[in-house]
Amino acid sequence: MRDDVKKKQRKAMIRDLALLGLVLAVTVALTLIFPENRERITTTSWNFFIEMMSILPAVMIIMGLFAVWISKETVVKYLGRASGIRGIILSIILGALPAGPLYVAFPLATVLLKKGASIHNIIIFLSAWACIKIPQELVELQFLGVRFMLLRLFLTILFVVIMGISIEKIMERQGNRDKIGKEEVSGDGL
Repeated sequence: MRDDVKKKQRKAMIRDLALLGLVLAVTVALTLIFPENRERITTTSWNFFIEMMSILPAVMIIMGLFAVWISKETVVKYLGRASGIRGIILSIILGALPAGPLYVAFPLATVLLKKGASIHNIIIFLSAWACIKIPQELVELQFLGVRFMLLRLFLTILFVVIMGISIEKIMERQGNRDKIGKEEVSGDGL
């Protein structure tokens, strides 16, 4: 069993390095094809790299603490398949509160999956992170009015919930739910 885990980790590392190599190759190709934009391409790439390096270590520490402090039973109770409307509301709140780029949410979603969160709650969490933010709502309120803000918020929540439940049903019909919940994210014992 341990050898399978090591093989999966090695395969994932090779895939990640190949993706990094592809991104670097595309960046170099773009600088060669568009030499007048070389400075803008390298500056943007460097700034994004610095941003990720400044955020990701803190995210990894938080992920480790979350993995240790929050039990699987707690996640299953509040975000699992049987959590119902309480899980949906909690997923929306967990997604809407934090500030930061969406790529920060994916490691957290992985840990939640490992600990037994339902697919629909993960989809709702990621979607809420992407399109429901308290500061964003306040800006909408200020510039577009309370009616627009409330209507957009209501429709966003409605369609995020419909999307999460629909995706989970489609995955169940195709028999992929167990694969996503176990095989795809297993490996480090969380």
